[in-house]
Amino acid sequence: MNRRRFLHASTLAGTWSLLAPHALSQGANGDLRVAVIGLNSRGMAHVDGILKAKGARLVALCDCDSKVLARAKEKAEKGGTKLETYEDYRKLCESKEIDAVCIATPNHTHAVIGVTAAAHGKHVYVEKPVSHNVWEGRMLAEAQKKHGVMIQHGFQRRSETCWAEAFEWLGSGELGKLKLARGFCYKPRPAIGKVDAPKKAPSEVNYDLWCGPREMAEVKRKQFHYDWHWQLAYGNGDLGNQGPHQLDVCRWALGDPAILPPVVLSAGDRFLHKDDGDCANTQVVFLGYDPAPIIFEVRGLPKKDGDYKSGMDDYKGQGMGNVIEYEGGWLAGGHSAGCTIFDRDGKELKKFKGGRSHFQNWIDSIHAGKQDATLSVESGHLSSALAHIGNISWALGEKTPAAKVREAFEDPRAADAIERMEVHLRANGVDIEKEGIRLGKVLTREGSKESFTGANAEAANALLKGSYRKDFEIVV
Repeated sequence: MNRRRFLHASTLAGTWSLLAPHALSQGANGDLRVAVIGLNSRGMAHVDGILKAKGARLVALCDCDSKVLARAKEKAEKGGTKLETYEDYRKLCESKEIDAVCIATPNHTHAVIGVTAAAHGKHVYVEKPVSHNVWEGRMLAEAQKKHGVMIQHGFQRRSETCWAEAFEWLGSGELGKLKLARGFCYKPRPAIGKVDAPKKAPSEVNYDLWCGPREMAEVKRKQFHYDWHWQLAYGNGDLGNQGPHQLDVCRWALGDPAILPPVVLSAGDRFLHKDDGDCANTQVVFLGYDPAPIIFEVRGLPKKDGDYKSGMDDYKGQGMGNVIEYEGGWLAGGHSAGCTIFDRDGKELKKFKGGRSHFQNWIDSIHAGKQDATLSVESGHLSSALAHIGNISWALGEKTPAAKVREAFEDPRAADAIERMEVHLRANGVDIEKEGIRLGKVLTREGSKESFTGANAEAANALLKGSYRKDFEIVV
């Protein structure tokens, strides 16, 4: 058995157990020397997580925005820590004084930075989604195999004991067979505004580095940071932002299938907001795993009248979480270290609480020289890819009368999700009879290949991979 096949077999068995010699912790006193790349928003949680972790010490920070970098350095050094700073992640990855990196940059640079770090023998923790498209995720998984480093995804539920205990209890068959895995992102997303004309990036930003593999186009949004999430050249909408967390729980419930679903269909649109966002803010995705499918719903609009003071909708108490349905009841939990099992009448049967630092889990895996397969980037890639293929289906769609959209979803539970979406849109003053709903293309695939077959395959396969500028290629 060759090395690649052995590594694949190790993953299926439950752990990564091979590490390249250069990938072992080399810091003083055995501490892992860690750098954080990307320091705006989620990046500071990475800084705090590493500062609090045992067996690691923060040694460097990196950001292509000089103001963000200076602010993060000042905050991190208040406790007495002295840090090196970098503008360019490539220079950081070349340093022999760094053993591992945490990546919290915009989505379109996750994979290129992760692959670069792995090629330099660095362990990697990469935020969700681990990739900006399906091909990138596969390349990142291949980089883990080739370079023998630990690459861990940022899906924190995997380190929370409550979810593991709940699925273990359900595995005994107390509620019968799994019927459906639901995920929800009902999260307030007001309009991001609309610029009169394209503009330049802020002067403190090295825009070449920020764009990375993508074209250095003029900026078409008012707020440079964060609002890239709603522009598909850089982000993946809330289906690929918050969504991967809950999609990962859905995959977990299904037993972590090692392949993508054979069928995917999505519908929705960017309703109410006439802004510079180009992704859906209201969306339903059907992922046709057999025998239990996944249905995911995105709602960025409020309960009614376009007024965010009215609050957000929920489904069985979950606005940003999961409802996993079984023959005899369901498991429900949000984006936190807690979940509850109910019987079919809604009576609470069992409650689970408890979590653990996901960063600590990564650090411990590196020191142990082995990694649980559910923590690996392979698992993170598959959960992220569910969002990507949902967006591919949607991107290929066209405006369709609402009644026809409902009919297109053959599974009655998916059709019900569409009908509930219609009610939600009407409550916000959207005339769906007049506007219609963008209905995506049905996409199909076979076997273990991560590409599509069937009538819409050519157009869909063209969207599996992004564009890559010189000096920012992904090569494994």
